[in-house]
Amino acid sequence: MNMKNEHEPAASGVVTEVSGASYIVIAEDGTEFRARTFPGTKTDNGDTSLVAVGDRVELKLMQTGTALSEAVISYVHPRKSALTRKRDVRRNRSKEKTQVIAANIDQLVVVVSAFDPLLSTRLIDRYLVFAESEKLATIIVVNKMDLDDTSETQEMMKPYKALGYTVFYTSAEKKRGMKHLKKALAGKLSAFSGHSGVGKSTLINQLFGHERLKTGETSEKTGKGLHTTSNSVMLLLPGGGYIIDTPGIREFNLSDITRDNLRFYFKEFLTYMPDCAYSSCSHTVEPKCGIIGAVESGRIDSERYESYLAIYESIDRES
Repeated sequence: MNMKNEHEPAASGVVTEVSGASYIVIAEDGTEFRARTFPGTKTDNGDTSLVAVGDRVELKLMQTGTALSEAVISYVHPRKSALTRKRDVRRNRSKEKTQVIAANIDQLVVVVSAFDPLLSTRLIDRYLVFAESEKLATIIVVNKMDLDDTSETQEMMKPYKALGYTVFYTSAEKKRGMKHLKKALAGKLSAFSGHSGVGKSTLINQLFGHERLKTGETSEKTGKGLHTTSNSVMLLLPGGGYIIDTPGIREFNLSDITRDNLRFYFKEFLTYMPDCAYSSCSHTVEPKCGIIGAVESGRIDSERYESYLAIYESIDRES
């Protein structure tokens, strides 16, 4: 591409959409640009995707005369956080860049459903392990509360509220529970994630007051959600703040989580780890384990501990 005499002074902006080699960038003054990279695009983000949704970038503006302003991306700022896609173990990893799903998010919004599909605390725990490893604030949204005619769901969520996690109960279909959620999202860059079928896209549409994302439904044949999200997209909320809709947790890269460091991402463990007889205690079978003792005495929720064991056993198989 011939850059000579084609660009105007630089502008700064945020990438809101990625489509192949083309990017939509909103500048600080609100101007929307269609942008692309070129061989001179610089980044300090290592061997990862050059540009991702949520990236802060510097632009060189182009003289094109088209309705949508065009630009080239000259520099990608360092990311403060990144959701990365899990690598395909069948491929040669050494030749493969880490694919970034979303960058620079302030909080992870975990969307689960009370029913259809059934609420899975094991899934919530996997999200929380990821969020703790990335030092991300987390909001848990339990959707489809109109399908829960018992108090069981709120009982299941008590351990998370006790640990300080923010929990909202919503019904996107019935437009319930939106007010407090909107307030928690204002002024933040929030990544929404959850398995298909939990009503994530419907929930996001309700936050906007109109349809912004395609919605799906639960398959009658499999009982699992039908996929409606394929790529990350960043949306500006009417009341301020941004939402990035992302794929599910199993698409996230958990490769930095090992059997040795997993224990640090169950934050209730931190209080009782000094009580372990061994500094390298895995909290699985060792005698005089402070964590096992806390579970047996009810100071640590037994279901959370079972999730720890399940993730611990799965790590080698998923790496």
